[in-house]
Amino acid sequence: MTNVLILGGTGWLSGWVARRWLEAGASVTCLARGARPAPEGAELVVADRAEPYPYAAVAEREWDEIVDISSRAEHVAAAVQALGPRTKHWTYVSTISVYADATAVGADESAPLAEPAEPGDEYDYSREKVAAEASVRSAVGDRAAIVRAGLIVGPGDPTDRFGYWVSRFALAGEEPALVPAARGLMAQVIDVDDLAAYIVAVGRGRWSGTANATGDPMPFTEFVELARRAAGHSGELVTADPEWLAAHEVDHWMGPRSLPLWLPADMPGHSTRTNAVYRSTGGTLRPVTETLARTLDDERARGLDRERQSGLSRADELALIAELSG
Repeated sequence: MTNVLILGGTGWLSGWVARRWLEAGASVTCLARGARPAPEGAELVVADRAEPYPYAAVAEREWDEIVDISSRAEHVAAAVQALGPRTKHWTYVSTISVYADATAVGADESAPLAEPAEPGDEYDYSREKVAAEASVRSAVGDRAAIVRAGLIVGPGDPTDRFGYWVSRFALAGEEPALVPAARGLMAQVIDVDDLAAYIVAVGRGRWSGTANATGDPMPFTEFVELARRAAGHSGELVTADPEWLAAHEVDHWMGPRSLPLWLPADMPGHSTRTNAVYRSTGGTLRPVTETLARTLDDERARGLDRERQSGLSRADELALIAELSG
């Protein structure tokens, strides 16, 4: 039986990975703080990676595969030092945000990376991931897969980004909805289930290398239209220019009072990374329409009018529409 250790395994992506490994017949151990249960059938080892010696309970065991998704470089460095010699293969889930240049369209895995984080630096997600990748390569070498995930989407997404659009159109119904002027801008996502399946596949095959695990780029306006159709929205689309939105404190990409997935015009390369390596090493992509449908079911279950981590409240959106229309 394949013995798999997941550093995490109780969160969103890591939980999907744990379940996928269990479905593949593996013996799965999740090392986590214990705030949430491990998936049914997995062993939970409670440990806090911020505390001294968190790997004591698993460091004497032999592993076929270890998966880590941490964005804390110091945690990753400590893990590969403690556990690297005990595993046949290591999969580190990184991010396409590691790249230094967001202007180059269609760049591949050889594109320059951001400067790695140094101990004591203020936390920076992309730089932490760059430093973590370096630790994995140094300690595990040709036994490692670096999976640079794109924007992960689908049911249960705790960031509320992708789901904002399909849920907002469903909530708006026959009423107007606000969209940004986004000519020339792109969107690029990957379903959490497709990503989890790929992480398991590279682990089972002990593939070594680096892959941008992300979907095919599509125009942002096309994505919005697909979300609108999935939700059955029949109201007016009210378009606002970026300058007007900025003046009214509406942010790009994510967070409260934002229009999620919408990028600044000076980042044309961010959502256009090539996924050729991902596809050539077995990665698959379901249609975005399928992910939108699954996400809408999840959004309805969670409440279309709930308070969100990302996006405008419906009240704020209607106030902005009234000002634009007035």
